[in-house]
Amino acid sequence: MSTRTPLTVGVGVLGYAGVARAHFNALRKLPYIFPDPPVRLHLVGIAGRSPAGADGAARRYGFDYGTTDWRRLVEDPQIQLFINCSPNDTHAEPSLAAAELGKHLLCEKPLARDAREAKRMWDGVRRRRIVHQVSYNYRFVPAVRFAREMIQAGELGEIIHFRTQYTDESLSDPSTPHTWRQEKRRAGSGAVGDIASHVLDLGRFLIGELKQVSGMSRIVTPRRPAKAGSRTMKVVDVEDLYVGALEFADRGMGTLEVSMFCPGRKNFLTFEVNGTQGSLCFNLERLNELEVYRPEPKGRRDRGFKTVLVTDRDHPYGGRWWPTGHIIGWEHTFVHQLHHLIRAIAGEETVRPLAADFQDGYINTVLCDALVEAARTGRRVNVK
Repeated sequence: MSTRTPLTVGVGVLGYAGVARAHFNALRKLPYIFPDPPVRLHLVGIAGRSPAGADGAARRYGFDYGTTDWRRLVEDPQIQLFINCSPNDTHAEPSLAAAELGKHLLCEKPLARDAREAKRMWDGVRRRRIVHQVSYNYRFVPAVRFAREMIQAGELGEIIHFRTQYTDESLSDPSTPHTWRQEKRRAGSGAVGDIASHVLDLGRFLIGELKQVSGMSRIVTPRRPAKAGSRTMKVVDVEDLYVGALEFADRGMGTLEVSMFCPGRKNFLTFEVNGTQGSLCFNLERLNELEVYRPEPKGRRDRGFKTVLVTDRDHPYGGRWWPTGHIIGWEHTFVHQLHHLIRAIAGEETVRPLAADFQDGYINTVLCDALVEAARTGRRVNVK
């Protein structure tokens, strides 16, 4: 057992609902899943809209205090790591203010509402001696990491196709209330920034950079109730679904489909990668499995995809959680992500290439903007 004294890092979190709960879970679980950490986390403060909500979350998750003023977190000298789980329109100002005071950053995706805002955030951190990471947690699914290892080892040969789909049923019911996610001023874009950003990041993580996109989008339900049961309607001014084509810099090609109007789909993120020597396929709703195809010797009749349960000790994160064959869930990816972040803070790891930093977040918003532009103009858009 190590005798080192870990660095103590105070944590402040902006947001207490939605995805913030996955970050709280990771903060609580990290010490006993990754024992002897290089960083000891002190849970200092939570900020949010409601005094009761912020105070209640602070008590529930073991933080020192709750507040409705994010500036209190940014200016608190006890806090060295600022986790931003707020809506898209409050990513930039609080994160940049925290960076100005030398605090490390973990910001939810997408990094910003558009590429211009994301570039301002990237410029605001790039020359500072801080660690900055964007929460693309699907990079930390063991099966996704295993897929990357196979691709980078050349086991699939030259990559020809990358096909991806991310669909759910969250907006299928027209009576589902309007939220900030259906408002361009606050969200930047709709299905593109909300869910296409995830699969675009996975495309870069697995295959490489993109050079051109094209596509079509639609607003299926142009008006939604202002709140549940309300007769007051609010305008939806961002896309509900998108279908697009992708061209990678290394000649690979792909397709992208994202929609929130797919009854029966809950959180259906899937991708398939086809190479000259094999293929693989992943489905987030079965996140412990990777479907793999490699040509069999002549004479074999069991040709086709085979299911790999990515839980063995020699798989990514194998043995970290449970014995072989005992599966993990979506929430565990946030623990993996947080562990990577604190190792970077301790100087034991770099954020890139396994995690996404603010530069990756900026590139992702460039791609999102390109998809939106392609749908608006009906033309192919080169990615600059």
